[in-house]
Amino acid sequence: MKNSLLFNFDVNKAENSITVERSFRAPLDLVWSAWTQAEILDQWWAPKPYRTETKSMNFSVGGRWHYSMVSPQGERHWCLFEYESIEKEQSYSGLDAFCDEQANIQTGHPRMHWTNTFHNNEGGTMVRCLIRFNQLSDLETIMTMGFQEGFSMAIENLDAYIQAQFLLKQEKKSTSKERVCTYLNFPGNTEEALRFYQSVFKTEFVKGIQRFSDLPENPAMPPLHDSVKNMVLHAELPLIGGHILMATDAPAEMGFTVISGNNMHIHLEPANRSEADRIFHELSSGGNIEMPMQEMFWGAYFGSFKDKYGINWMIQVLS
Repeated sequence: MKNSLLFNFDVNKAENSITVERSFRAPLDLVWSAWTQAEILDQWWAPKPYRTETKSMNFSVGGRWHYSMVSPQGERHWCLFEYESIEKEQSYSGLDAFCDEQANIQTGHPRMHWTNTFHNNEGGTMVRCLIRFNQLSDLETIMTMGFQEGFSMAIENLDAYIQAQFLLKQEKKSTSKERVCTYLNFPGNTEEALRFYQSVFKTEFVKGIQRFSDLPENPAMPPLHDSVKNMVLHAELPLIGGHILMATDAPAEMGFTVISGNNMHIHLEPANRSEADRIFHELSSGGNIEMPMQEMFWGAYFGSFKDKYGINWMIQVLS
């Protein structure tokens, strides 16, 4: 996959600039989201073994992305990107700088001005990054710090994300028909519970049981613990009357705590995004929003909340 994709990295010392061109075998909207949404940037922006953690992000003209590169030992290197221009799914530009945890810019370090453009290219997407510096010494400092090697590794992380995203899309339901499901979380015994329900309802799993080990490596996450690999990532079991029971393991090894009350959601799949937005807005009124409607890494438009009566809901549209 990687060998057939264009990757040009050109340093122009006469113009104090770096130009990076990279093609991706993915649609433009997916690639645009990967470069402009914090929850996705956190999965690929940092070269291994570092990871990215976003503190805050406002992707709008005049907005900022405040994030840190975190080492395996927990050491943080803070950065700030200030957005100057945005043309949706076409381009964005802004200034990147080193800063501290309070977003105060460190003036002794080079700043980089990025102009990133996106366009369709032979069934995929081409991204062109033009990075300009105030002076040649700033460019040379960044190169000495390993920018070319680090950014190349980050691009490999993005390839891994795209590969995982398409794999998960293949697991989704095959039609856009509306449906209502019940979604259950278990602390590690999902399969045991589902096998019990299966014995009662005499039904078969939809597309089998997907396990955590089935996923491609996530560059933003540490390797899976052996005790987690065989756990259930996602499974769907028909009950009666066309109702689907969905379930997943939420293991403590990954930071989850499953208790009675947060382990069951009503899962709605409306016909389109506008209806999803309407239902989300009206049902969540007076409640507690856990995740606003947004693009998710598994190829869905998704949000979750607890309504004013304490009932948990998930809203999802699979694109």
